[in-house]
Formats: sequence, structure tokens, C-alpha cells
Amino acid sequence: MPKRKGRRSKAQWRRELRQRAAVVSGGVAVVLFALWQVPWIVLGVGVAGGVGAVCWCGWRAHRRERAGDQVWREQNRRMELERSMVAIDAMSWQDFEHYVAELCRRDGCTDVFVSGGSGDLAADVIGRMPDGRRLVVQVKHYAPHRSVPSGDMQKFVGMAFAEHHADVALFVATCAYGKAARDLAVKHNIVALNRDLFGSWNSGAPLTSLLPLSGTGGGPPRGQRAPRKRQQGTA
Repeated sequence: MPKRKGRRSKAQWRRELRQRAAVVSGGVAVVLFALWQVPWIVLGVGVAGGVGAVCWCGWRAHRRERAGDQVWREQNRRMELERSMVAIDAMSWQDFEHYVAELCRRDGCTDVFVSGGSGDLAADVIGRMPDGRRLVVQVKHYAPHRSVPSGDMQKFVGMAFAEHHADVALFVATCAYGKAARDLAVKHNIVALNRDLFGSWNSGAPLTSLLPLSGTGGGPPRGQRAPRKRQQGTA
């Protein structure tokens, strides 16, 4: 017959009870610790979310403020430009020619002189660019509502390169260009500064930075002539 297990002693019972009590106490402690941490975790998540929301709102407000500041600066720049252009509009055409010559000198052009007047052959200002290229300028002081007609551009195209041997052919106007005049400028590589581009030049933009915005003014290579058409009936 199998032996019966002996009864546990009181010491063994006490030891087992202490172990069970320790396990239960540990479990209760873990539960209590978790319950105690939950509010802090929730609070931390809430604080982090609040801080994130405040930062996001601040970033959005900063973006709006910067955008508004840029709009204000652009409006202020345009107002300053218009005020300066009002003074330009009040000049006589002779004063405007000398003013354009001064802008050329400001940007490093040399040997600049005003040749405008009767018999100027469409060259009001002549000089040299900072890199030595020959600069020929046609100046038109027109009312802002007008536009440069095709005839003015045709005359300048015909004279700038063939007569004045321009390396840079610059047409400056205080108004816009008609479509035909603008197309001629593009076709013949004339740098055509309209009212807005001249305003930028007048406000401090260097002339060399404006040349690529409306052609390079190079024209045909010096000494090259267009081939003549052979007349019919000739050998």
C-alpha cells in the first residue's frame, strides 16, 4: 500500500501562507502602481497634445504673419516705385535722357554721353558696358498710358547695329510696348525695358541683371550682313 503523505507542520503552513501573502501583496502593489500611473500617463499625453497644438497654432500664426508681411512689403515696394516713377514722369524728355545716362554710369558703364537730339539716328545715349561692349540706348519718355509703337522699334532696329555698331542695344521706355514693337525687339535681340523693368532699374537693380529678361542685345555678329537675294533673270 502507498504511503500516506505526512501532515504539514505548522512551520510549513506559515511559510506557505507568507509566500501566498507575498504574491498577493506584490500583485496588489503592481495593480495599485499601474492605477497610480494611469492618471499621470493620461496627464502627460494631454500636456504633450496641448503643447503640440499650441506649437502648431503658433507655427500657423507665424506663417500667416510672414505671408502678410511679405504682402505688405511688396505693396510698400510698389508704392515707393510708383512715387519714384511719378517723379520720372514729371521730367522733360531731355532730363530723362540725362537721367538714363546717369543710371548707366551708376552701374559701371564708361564713356557714357548723351547724343540725343535732332539727327541722333535713334541713339540717345552711347557708352560702354563694364565689360567693354558698346552700349547704344534709345530713350522714350512717353505718358504711362501710351505704348511704344512699331515704328519706333523699327527705326532703332535699323540703326542700332548697322549705324552705331551696338554690342548691347537697349530701348528704355516709361510705358509699355505694343505687341508689334515687342515682337520686333525679341526677333532682333533688342533689350526692351518697359515701365516696370525700368522701375526696377531705377530702384537699384543693376543693368546687367536686367539684360537677360528681354534678350541680350547682341544682335547679329559685327561685320555679318544678311545675304542678298539673287534677282531673277540674272546669270
